[in-house]
Amino acid sequence: MRITRRLEFDAGHRIPDHASQCRHLHGHRYALEITLSGDTIKRDGSPVNGMVMDFGDVKAIAKQQVVDVWDHAFLAYRGDTAVVAFLQSMPGHKTVILDVVPTAENLAAEAFRILDPAYRDIYGNHLRLERVRLFETPNCWADAVRAEQA
Repeated sequence: MRITRRLEFDAGHRIPDHASQCRHLHGHRYALEITLSGDTIKRDGSPVNGMVMDFGDVKAIAKQQVVDVWDHAFLAYRGDTAVVAFLQSMPGHKTVILDVVPTAENLAAEAFRILDPAYRDIYGNHLRLERVRLFETPNCWADAVRAEQA
């Protein structure tokens, strides 16, 4: 069985080498979809009976590990030294420094890397992260899929 939970957050970024407008500082209303697979739990009397995972637990883990960290932050590539220096000059600014350029593709892969161990078989029902889909806009998204992650 597969289940999916969607969460949203706001963040800024820039793609420093982009040939068009994305090289400028800007922000998005991102949507993050987490798809998990596992056996449906069959345990009478258990609060998760009939579920792969409680959707509230899916949300709580994603919020703690990714959403609350990235929400209202500027996601900056470590190699974008001018922007990193600027952001670090503002005391208390919420900045997340990444080892990759913050494209939708790289952010989806990073979210997958962070979340994968957090969901792994926590209910004893072969639970595992299958996909992280990150919407940068309503019409543009990237999928990080288990079979394709290194």
